[in-house]
Amino acid sequence: MTRHIHREMHRTERIGWLRAAVLGANDGIVSTASLVVGVAAANVSRGELMLAGVAGLVAGAMSMAAGEYVSVSSQSDTEKADLARERAELLAQPEHEHQELAAIYIKRGLSAELAAEVARQLMVHDDLGAHARDELGISEMMSANPVQAAFTSALTFSVGASLPLLAAVMAPVSMVVPVVAGTSLVVLTALGAISARAGGAPVFRASLRVVFWGALAMALTAGVGKLFGTVV
Repeated sequence: MTRHIHREMHRTERIGWLRAAVLGANDGIVSTASLVVGVAAANVSRGELMLAGVAGLVAGAMSMAAGEYVSVSSQSDTEKADLARERAELLAQPEHEHQELAAIYIKRGLSAELAAEVARQLMVHDDLGAHARDELGISEMMSANPVQAAFTSALTFSVGASLPLLAAVMAPVSMVVPVVAGTSLVVLTALGAISARAGGAPVFRASLRVVFWGALAMALTAGVGKLFGTVV
């Protein structure tokens, strides 16, 4: 009889791309909607409004991509440096590294004898992988991927930013502020719910969080636009 091994799917497997995707989409909606609302509150023409919105989309997408790439690259460089140091220690002091790994398993509840045997077998199979996972906390699933993070953030930022721009195009000039703000808050609520479901977090709390900060950002920029629009 053939035995099929059931592979469980855990939400932590999604954490790399999910974080970048949610961050990008949220920033795209909030920053672009806030920009459009702020400029619209200054009573500009539709052409000027759309120019500001499109410029904000392009600049924001590139900023997100660059920021994600730089930050995740720094994390990746740190991981590579730690792995190189660990590789050198395994070559220079294999017995010490074996004891170090066994001590980790003892702290997790194994007996000294079993911990030593588990550490021995894992190091025979893949010594660097065992230490990377259990000593350094680095796994393939959680490893930093700068290109993936940059591309995901830029793409989702652009998608998110296009929604308030589309609302601004379709709304009458006199109704741009309420239409863009209302549409953006609805989309932010949906985004919070989707990201919460994907990550296994409470839906209401996640939705409330993104809606609150989105509404605050739009309110502040609308006030600035109204103030400076009146002054100028």
